[in-house]
Amino acid sequence: MNSFLKNVDLKSFLNSLATLALTGTMKLNTLSKITEPFASTDQMPVLFLGHGSPMNAIEENEFVTGFRNVGSRIPKPSAILCVSAHWETRGTFVTGMEHPMTIHDFGGFPKSLFDVQYPAPGSPELAKETKAIVKKTDVGLDEKWGLDHGAWSVIKHLYPNADVPVIQLSLDYYQTPQYHYELAKELVSLRKRGVLIIGSGNMVHNLRMVAWDKLDTDNYGYDWALEASDKMKKFILSGDHQQLINFQSQGKAFDLAIPTPEHYLPLLYALALKEGNEKVSLFNDKAVGGSLTMTSLKIDKA
Repeated sequence: MNSFLKNVDLKSFLNSLATLALTGTMKLNTLSKITEPFASTDQMPVLFLGHGSPMNAIEENEFVTGFRNVGSRIPKPSAILCVSAHWETRGTFVTGMEHPMTIHDFGGFPKSLFDVQYPAPGSPELAKETKAIVKKTDVGLDEKWGLDHGAWSVIKHLYPNADVPVIQLSLDYYQTPQYHYELAKELVSLRKRGVLIIGSGNMVHNLRMVAWDKLDTDNYGYDWALEASDKMKKFILSGDHQQLINFQSQGKAFDLAIPTPEHYLPLLYALALKEGNEKVSLFNDKAVGGSLTMTSLKIDKA
C-alpha cells in the first residue's frame, strides 16, 4: 500500500510540474505578445506638425503633401504617441482604450469633414508603459477621449490605412512651459521602442487676428507673425531651447503669436526629445492668413 501511495503521489507531483510548466509557457507567450510591438529598435525620429485648419484633413494642398512626404521617409513605427493642442486637462492623462473614437472637435465646417473617421487602434500597453516611465507626475489612464483633430487630421496623411496604434498624451494647462519640457524628456526611452512621438499644434497661432480675405495668398504673414516665426526658427536651429521655453519673455511679437499656449506647447515636447547628435529639418514653413504658421519639423540622426 505504501508503495502504491508513493506512486500516486509521484504521478500527482509530475502532473503538477507539467501543469506549472504549461502555465508558465502560456504566461511567457502572453507577455511576449504584449511586449513584442515595443521591442528595442533604432531610435525613431520625432515630429512637430503644424496642423492648421481641420480642412487639411480632406483637402489636397502643399501642407498635406509635406505630411505625406515626411511619413514616407521615416521608418514605420510600432505605435504613435501624439501630444495635441486640443486635449487640455487638469493633470496629465494618456488614452488607454483599445479603439479610440474619432473626435470632431470643431464647428462650422462641411459635412464631408464630419464624416471622416480615422479608425486607428489604441494601445493600452503603450499607455501603461507611458504611465510607468513618467516620474514627474502621476499619469492617469483615460477611457473617454479618443483622437481629436489635432491628431487624426495629420496622422491620417502619414498612415492613411490607420494601421498604426495611436495614443494621446494630454496637456496639463495648470503647468508651466518648463514643466512640460521636463516631462517630455522622460518619454525619450519610447523612441528606442519603435514609438513615433508627434507634437501637433502651430508655432504661430492667433485665430482672432486671421486675415480671412488673405487665406489664399501664398505665405502671407503679418510683420509680427514673421518676426516671431523667424526668432523661433533661429532658436530651434541653434538649439537654444531655453529661449523657447521662456517664450513669455520674448516681447510683443511672441505675445501676439502665442496669445494662449496650447498650440505652442507641443513644440516644446518635440524639442525636449532632441539629443545632441541629432539635426532638425524644417518643412511646410509658410505663414497662412497673416497670423498662423504651418512650420513643421523633423528631428532625427544627423
